[in-house]
Amino acid sequence: MGCTTSVVLLEGLRSILERNCTYVKGSVELGALEDEEEAQSLWGSHQWIPTTALVKPKIIEPLDYENVLLQRKTQIISDVLRDMLQFPTEDFQISTLRRQGRTLLSTVPETAEKEASSLFVQECIKTYKSDWHVVNYKYEEYSGDFRQLPHKVLRPEKLAAHVFEVDEDVEKDEDAASLGSQKGGVSKHGWLYKGNMNSAISVTMRSFKRRYFHLAQLGDGSYNLNFYKDENTSKEPKGTIFLDSCMGVVQNSKVRRFAFELKMQDKSTFLLAADSEAEMEEWISILNKILHSSFEQAMQEKRNGDLNDDEEHGKAELSSGSFQDNFQTARDVESRMRSEARLKLFTLDPDTQKLDFSGIEPDVRPFEEKFGKRVLVSCHNLSFNLQGCVTENEEGPTTNVEPFYVVLSLFDVQNSRKISADFRVDLNHPLVRQITYGQGNGSDSEIIGDGPPEGLGLAPHYPTQGVFSVTCPHPDIFLVARIEKVLQGGITHCTEPYMKSSDSTKVAQKVLKNAKTACSRLGQYRMPFAWAARPVFKDASGTLEKNARFSALYRQDSSKLSDEDMFKLLTDFRKPEKMAKLPVLLGNLDVTIDNVAPDVPNCVTTSYIPVRNFEQTGSGTSLLEVEEFVPCIAKCAQPFTIYKNHLYVYPKHLKYDGQKSFAKARNIAVCVEFKDSDEDEAQPLKCIYGRPGGPLFTKQAYAAVLHHQHNPEFYDEIKIELPTQLHEKHHLLFSFFHVSCDNNSKKKDVVETPVGSAWLPLLKDGGRVIMNEQQLPVAANLPAGYLSSQDGVSKQSGSEIKWVDGGKPLFTLSTHLVSTVYTQDQHLHNFFQHCQSMDMSEQASEGELIKYLKSLHAMEGHVMVNFLPTILNQLFCVLPRASHEDVAVNVTRVMVHVVAQCHEEGLEHYLRSFVKFVFKPEPYSSICLRTVHEELAKAMTAILKPSTDFLTSNKLLKHSWYFFEALVKSMAYYLTESGKVKLSRNQRFSASFHHTVETLVNMLMPHITQKYKDNLDASRNANHSLALFIKRCFTFMDRGFVFKQINNYMNCFVPGDPKTLFEFKFEFLRVVCNHEHYIPLNLPMPFGKGRIQRFQDLQLDYSLTDDFCRNHFLVGLLLREVGGALQEHRDIRQIAVQVLKGLMIKHTFDDRYAAKSHQARLATLYLPLFGLLQENVYRLDIKDLAPLGNHNNMREDSLVPNSMVPPQKPGSCIENALHKDVFGVISGTASPHSSTPNVSSVHHADSRGSLASTDSANSLLDKSSDKTNSLEKSQCVSAVGSTVLRCDKLDRDEIGNLLMCFLHILKSMSEEALFAYWNKAAPSELMDFFTLIEICLHQFRYMGKRFIARAGILHARLQQLGALENAHTINNMYCHTEADVNSQCLLEANVSTEVCLTVLDTLSTFIMGFKTQLNSDLGHNPLMKTVFQVHLCFLQIPQSEAALKQVFTSLRTFIFKFPCTFFDGRADMCASLCYEILKCCNSKLSFIRSDAAHLLYFLMKSNFDYTGRKSFVRTHLQVVIAVSQLIADVIGIGSTRFQQSLSIINNCANSDKSIKVGEEHR
Repeated sequence: MGCTTSVVLLEGLRSILERNCTYVKGSVELGALEDEEEAQSLWGSHQWIPTTALVKPKIIEPLDYENVLLQRKTQIISDVLRDMLQFPTEDFQISTLRRQGRTLLSTVPETAEKEASSLFVQECIKTYKSDWHVVNYKYEEYSGDFRQLPHKVLRPEKLAAHVFEVDEDVEKDEDAASLGSQKGGVSKHGWLYKGNMNSAISVTMRSFKRRYFHLAQLGDGSYNLNFYKDENTSKEPKGTIFLDSCMGVVQNSKVRRFAFELKMQDKSTFLLAADSEAEMEEWISILNKILHSSFEQAMQEKRNGDLNDDEEHGKAELSSGSFQDNFQTARDVESRMRSEARLKLFTLDPDTQKLDFSGIEPDVRPFEEKFGKRVLVSCHNLSFNLQGCVTENEEGPTTNVEPFYVVLSLFDVQNSRKISADFRVDLNHPLVRQITYGQGNGSDSEIIGDGPPEGLGLAPHYPTQGVFSVTCPHPDIFLVARIEKVLQGGITHCTEPYMKSSDSTKVAQKVLKNAKTACSRLGQYRMPFAWAARPVFKDASGTLEKNARFSALYRQDSSKLSDEDMFKLLTDFRKPEKMAKLPVLLGNLDVTIDNVAPDVPNCVTTSYIPVRNFEQTGSGTSLLEVEEFVPCIAKCAQPFTIYKNHLYVYPKHLKYDGQKSFAKARNIAVCVEFKDSDEDEAQPLKCIYGRPGGPLFTKQAYAAVLHHQHNPEFYDEIKIELPTQLHEKHHLLFSFFHVSCDNNSKKKDVVETPVGSAWLPLLKDGGRVIMNEQQLPVAANLPAGYLSSQDGVSKQSGSEIKWVDGGKPLFTLSTHLVSTVYTQDQHLHNFFQHCQSMDMSEQASEGELIKYLKSLHAMEGHVMVNFLPTILNQLFCVLPRASHEDVAVNVTRVMVHVVAQCHEEGLEHYLRSFVKFVFKPEPYSSICLRTVHEELAKAMTAILKPSTDFLTSNKLLKHSWYFFEALVKSMAYYLTESGKVKLSRNQRFSASFHHTVETLVNMLMPHITQKYKDNLDASRNANHSLALFIKRCFTFMDRGFVFKQINNYMNCFVPGDPKTLFEFKFEFLRVVCNHEHYIPLNLPMPFGKGRIQRFQDLQLDYSLTDDFCRNHFLVGLLLREVGGALQEHRDIRQIAVQVLKGLMIKHTFDDRYAAKSHQARLATLYLPLFGLLQENVYRLDIKDLAPLGNHNNMREDSLVPNSMVPPQKPGSCIENALHKDVFGVISGTASPHSSTPNVSSVHHADSRGSLASTDSANSLLDKSSDKTNSLEKSQCVSAVGSTVLRCDKLDRDEIGNLLMCFLHILKSMSEEALFAYWNKAAPSELMDFFTLIEICLHQFRYMGKRFIARAGILHARLQQLGALENAHTINNMYCHTEADVNSQCLLEANVSTEVCLTVLDTLSTFIMGFKTQLNSDLGHNPLMKTVFQVHLCFLQIPQSEAALKQVFTSLRTFIFKFPCTFFDGRADMCASLCYEILKCCNSKLSFIRSDAAHLLYFLMKSNFDYTGRKSFVRTHLQVVIAVSQLIADVIGIGSTRFQQSLSIINNCANSDKSIKVGEEHR
């Protein structure tokens, strides 16, 4: 019968509710859905996505920023936080940084600028002498990502360790955990005799019974003395003595030996006796110690004052059945306790914890001289086995018997290239050097030459250490040593004594005698003698082969002298069988190699200019840098930064076997001179670098001589310092001599006999330097004016030139130019030459210029890189001077080509250095009315037109950053140099430039938003570069104009775009919003109609109204776009939310806005996020976030309110509500409209679910009637461009990021702003607000160490299986090692605690301001139920010890403020609270049990006081019901933990004097 009645009742209630509560069919408007059943099926799917056409967002024009500043000037100036509304003055400035070179002196000769007449040389010199020109943005360090902020305080040094019940070891022995003493507590157990406690019976020896006593400390620190029949303390005790009520312990030997007495507060006593005196004294001592510590603790508590008891005593008397209102003191204490040691929420965000430098721009440095792998070559000794004493008295040391000279250089066998200049070393003993003195080598004292360039440093006298540089190291690079000696005869003859190991003394004397004779006649001539080699590198990374030594000294073969022959020999170097065939000289060359320190001291450059840390400490100690011949490829090249003008000359071969002009021409010497005239009296220039020990510069140099060779080969290198300005008369003159080696004293032969001359002019083809292998005819005579006749073609009018062998090209030579002021590139030379002719005459046409500009595309890559700053500077000079658009466009095309080439070779950092430090537009003047920025913008627009070359336009898009940065720098210099920076923003630039910028942005739009599929990288780069340009325009231009450009660009994007376009859009917004003055741009101030508005009077916007989006343009735009993105797919949503959160993190840690007032004002800009979240509250489904396997522990269940789960079919909602209501009625504890938590409700839903159903009809009818007064949600919907909202759920990380932003705003905003919001909000929005903060507690709940560890393991396994598509939803940061797990636990524990405290603060503020509304209907109203549910949620979700202390304090405050809610009317809230408190009484943690027990006692006592001290029946009944439910739920409350909590309650009652006083009065 009962069952039938229940079913009938259930059906009846269902029909009534279905008729009157149609709202349950869906809480979100679905538009014009034709059929109710269709709506139900859509909602039931949980993943419904609207199919209606997406509407383009409404265009909201931004405010005229400059005008607003003018109109509201008084308001802004009078604002306390005016620094948040104004750009700072002198936001940028241009500055010149002194150029810091490596060398002590400038590398540019003093006379170079005067001498230079060629435009190219002039511009190169200007490049190397000019200082750096930089635009400094005062607050630039605030214009990047939050990770780039100057004061990085993002990561706390040490996070607090929090204690959570969920981390307690489940396996721990329960009794040990609950009954064991706390840390620092006292423990004691043992057998005692207990006297009969009945005072009516006299105590005798027989009345004592032996019992086992156990002293146990409770969670609140108090002690109980339990006694048992045996030693098994896990059973129920036979009795308990509450030591809280004990007044003292004294010895009492009257009745029994070793007895002592416990005197209680109620004047009763307990008699106990021990077995021995020692045992008795120990018990008395321990018990007295406990009583003493308890007394001290009580006194301390009395001094501090109990938070609610003090209030309670002051307000014990009831007035009109309710407590008095004033509870402000308690709130102050409460908030003060919570404000201590608080962390910023974003400090704990996973994104701020991980180091991510992916978005950070590379550091741009000025140009500097760079080297490859540097190798220090130290020459120690060259010694042959043939030794002797060279002094006549034979008293000197034993040395080589004749002088030898070593020439070291690097050979690259792999590429068949000589990759370094020669390093000449003289290792001879000073006594040996004296043999050649006076033979044309100069004296010891002549070190510095008087030739160009002037101002050079000291040359090392006899250098023995050279610094080589290798750009591309690999194992096939060899250090080759060629050994020479003074010319004496044939190589075979001269080496013979050094190849024998017989009696060396006589041989040495003979060799010494011959050497002295040869040196006296032929000291200035050298002959090849031997060679040796050794590898330099072990591998391609540049590891030195330090252990390798030079090979044997091989005899030089006179027929294998060339570099090509050397490469063949080195190819076989690692083949012992081939090297064994070569003749070997007996000797050793000791040379070591080592790495070079960056700041190596006493170093001179290849031009002998001392490097900065040069200290002259004596001769021979300096290190000489040796020139590297860098490969002529772009990737190995670098922009020249110093002046260098060297020419290396290599005589190769002379073919004289067919000549008939000279009788003797066998021992042929080549003398090289550099001349600037071909007149008779013309002297050679002193600019040839000399040999060690001689002057720095000489007038001539000789190549090594081969004995008796008609067709000699040469391997010598002659290094020449070229004049700054070359002209047509500059040439190399080669003079050939027959050298007589016959030392017969009878014949006085002439040493030198001229046997011909050859010459090579340096400039050809209109002044271009031509350097390659040349074959020259040889003239037998050398008349004046010989330069005008070459190759036997032209004849001199005076004396005719006589050509050897009929003018055939007999002499072969090659030259190598290492110059930073001359180029061999024809196209580059022609361009500069034409520019110079245009400057000098009006006749040079711009048409010709276009031709030369186009030819620059064929310029060699390495030349382009070498002269990059000079080329780009010249192009920027030509750009504003051009009168035809074609010239400007072609100049820009060349730039596009240069920039693209640099990027292809990975050298874009050189471009960045150029733009930042070198580029300086020509000063603005009345003569040149055009500016670089305007002409460049026009040219870019022309190139981007659809009709133009798409390859060039794609390159321009891809590398647009360069052009935009040049635009910006030109704008900065223009404003500063013209003085227009002092004008108002709208007067700074011409209308034509505004139009040009607008046209450029409009031209870029389709390339980015429509053609991105064809060239994704180019579109992505262009989007990013445009954003950077727009961001920087805020610094210079009319900011309202810039807003319009942003608006126009944003309007190119529409809802439903592909993911790529959403990425573009949010990347653009991210960059623009990172502007250093983003806050002033958004004008966080009131926009009322009055003249001056106080911020306190502000009518705040909590939704995205048109006015908000107009007045606070950037933040309004961002929030609109985020709102729109939330209606898109997950990937897009995540991008949008990350941008918003990153920006908010940045503002949080911006030290300019660190003050609380700043943060509160900042929060007002993001208040519309409340509206966005409330619109999507039904999508924040966190039901699936709970860990699995916790069904037995209800404190770890995921108890989610109904409002948080997706709307269900109407039937299921009604059923759930009815089940709870019906069971509530049947249990007799609730009215038909209330519900009490019971077995079914606890298992299936949170108690709030039942509370929310109470008076649901009324509350939800209010919700619909309040639509007109709501926060304009309809406008918000239209703002994001969609008439139908999505209903698919958000992922956990998305919810976490959104809620982190929400909580940050909540925590930062002022109480006034919060109250303004709550007062303005409709009831439905208030409900949504509290739903949101409840979701926050669930979202950031601490899941426990075991769960975090399991998540990490699962993530690792998914990675292994390659199935990690959705694994990011498990956890934000995955932990693999124990340290990672501990770190993650610490982080999540702190997040959970901080979120809890933030929500508590919010609730406290709300309760203070809305007490009247909460008290309406005796506290039984939907708002009260919602607020109470959030309080209840704290107990249902695991909290830390620190958080729970505040939670219990807040609950006491809540009970005290709203007693009628719990003790009057329906009992549902009292029941829910009792149930949760009792669950806490069974906690594993003693502090939770203690606080819960105290709270339960406080609840009972409050109930007692509320009834006029008559009874607490309600609380008692609900506790009984709750206990029965807990038993039914298998919570396990039969444990000792629960009994301990009951003991604490008992202690509270025993020690509560006010209760006892009340009883006595009655």
